[in-house]
Amino acid sequence: MTTRSRRAAAAALLTLALSAPLLGAAPASPAHDAQYPAGAPNTSVLELPLPAGPHPVGRRTLHLVDRQRTDPWVPTSGNRELMVSVSYPARSANGSPAAYMTADEARLLVEARGLSGIVPTSTVAGTRTHGVVSAAPAPGRFPLVLLSPGFSMPRSTLTSLADDLASRGYVVASVDHAYESVGTDFPGGRLLTCAACDQVRTRAEKGAVVRGRAKDMSFVIDQLTSRQGTELSRMIDPRRIGIAGHSIGGATAAATMAIDDRVKAGANLDGDFYTCPAATGLARRPFMMLGAESTHSPNSHDTDWPATWSHLDGWKRWLTTTGAEHFSFTDLPYLANQLGLSDPAVPLSGERGWHITRDYMAAFFNLHLRSIPQPLLNGPTTSHPEIAFRQPQSGSPEQPPAAPLQ
Repeated sequence: MTTRSRRAAAAALLTLALSAPLLGAAPASPAHDAQYPAGAPNTSVLELPLPAGPHPVGRRTLHLVDRQRTDPWVPTSGNRELMVSVSYPARSANGSPAAYMTADEARLLVEARGLSGIVPTSTVAGTRTHGVVSAAPAPGRFPLVLLSPGFSMPRSTLTSLADDLASRGYVVASVDHAYESVGTDFPGGRLLTCAACDQVRTRAEKGAVVRGRAKDMSFVIDQLTSRQGTELSRMIDPRRIGIAGHSIGGATAAATMAIDDRVKAGANLDGDFYTCPAATGLARRPFMMLGAESTHSPNSHDTDWPATWSHLDGWKRWLTTTGAEHFSFTDLPYLANQLGLSDPAVPLSGERGWHITRDYMAAFFNLHLRSIPQPLLNGPTTSHPEIAFRQPQSGSPEQPPAAPLQ
């Protein structure tokens, strides 16, 4: 069985999403686990990387209920619910730091990985972030970027990306989709676990996840842009909306663009697309695919990126990262390095993976939502030697930078 096949099988059993919530490694097996350093991990305080932009970061948490839809995984629960963390440019950094995740969310993550008694729940829940709870928003109107996590992964795994973009002048909405995370706290003392993980096995069923999430994201846009008079709605420029996601969340980015023309640009971080044909209906809007070289290069087996690439009809980039693995584009390997639990089979360090993700995502949205030229997206650079620019159709010329938004 190929590495790609093992990952796909593990996803159906939930272990893909938790293959290494703290390790950032490939799906586990007894032989694979034996590669990790012996001894107890370092359980000192964890801290996310500092955002690179000039703005302090504020954070607010929203509970949104779509009263036009019933939850697809647990219909008896009633309407579709979402938990949304909104990171945004703030006036100052004064105030209480935002939590990384709740104690219950951290407990379920640690238990699912089999690290109970090894990595304290309090260490994970207490990860230091750089957002400030309910900080006063900075003046002005900013582009909106939506983020969707991998299947069964909590939205917290994209916190570093959300806060970095917010520090650069974006309002960023990170979404937890009810019953699609290993554990998410909802109002009323409800801890919702991954009911979808027991129901999703085939690619067609994963496609249903993607289409459902696309409706979720469109609903989030409705809520954030139409709450007249609220501080958050006043911050958002509805003409400049982008979307990105990790794994199945990356597929969600393309699917959301296909049903909602308010979204002007999208990016997929190492996720297959699952819908067929994917990437249709984007009407020449820009899209970027950034993934691991081992699984998402043009000659990789069992991936739908080549078919998707052929349907992208606007500005597009297919970038692969040497030495990366599936979680390299999330917070997890960065935190794993601090715990001393890094996987020696993954050459790319958590810190380097973070810098690559940060730099290319910021460049993509700065180009397409702000019309700021980004040489980083024009071709290979010595500053980022791990990144290869792919052109599956031989002889296909590199596309020029996108025209400014009108």
